Amino acid sequence: MLYVFNCWHNPALFHTGWFVESLFTQTLIIHVIRTNKIPFIQSRASWPLILTSLIIVAVGAWLTVSPLANTLGFVPLPPRYWLFLAIMLLGYALLTQVVKTWFIRRFGE
Repeated sequence: MLYVFNCWHNPALFHTGWFVESLFTQTLIIHVIRTNKIPFIQSRASWPLILTSLIIVAVGAWLTVSPLANTLGFVPLPPRYWLFLAIMLLGYALLTQVVKTWFIRRFGE
């Protein structure tokens, strides 16, 4: 993915992409590991967790295009990045769910 966006020659783009991917991934994983059920399908988080998660993700995405972006070393991300990010997040969620299910079956709750 780094090659696709030519991040090797643009450290600010790498920095921005890494920040957004890390923030989104960590927020998603909180929802996946908080219960032994399938998140968003069998189990919904409380409204405060959903609200704070949405705020964190929105602020993180906004920071990359905000007036603070230059100060923080961020640059706007290409539109294709957001598609790749969505695919990565889905992959992370599925893999985490598989490992979580295996762990619970192996070691119990």
